Amino acid sequence: MHGMVAISPEVHKELVRKTPAEVAEYLIERLGQKLTAVLVGVADAKAVGHWARGERTPQPASEKRLRDAAYLVGLLSTKEDPQTIRSWLMGMNPYLDDQAPAQVFGSDFPRVLAAAKAFLEDA
Repeated sequence: MHGMVAISPEVHKELVRKTPAEVAEYLIERLGQKLTAVLVGVADAKAVGHWARGERTPQPASEKRLRDAAYLVGLLSTKEDPQTIRSWLMGMNPYLDDQAPAQVFGSDFPRVLAAAKAFLEDA
């Protein structure tokens, strides 16, 4: 039964209210700077650190991907620890034609989100 796993409305509100700097910091704490940069689609991982410290502001497309990544991490965090989440993002995934979620994230976020929900339902 897909669709049963969900992020709580409280966590969703908390994520929505975060500034881009706070979202970047949230992701760096859980995924590290390099993996966050891969998800957001920026070549220079240092850019994510600049965002987290409020030294720079991400472009709108990057901010959307930051927020999508935070939503995904928030969802996975309902049942998994940061190490498992990092492993899940980097590992081959049967729901994504054996590609890593981190690779598919930028081009097909809805499929990655569905794969995450399937993973959590099977956990």
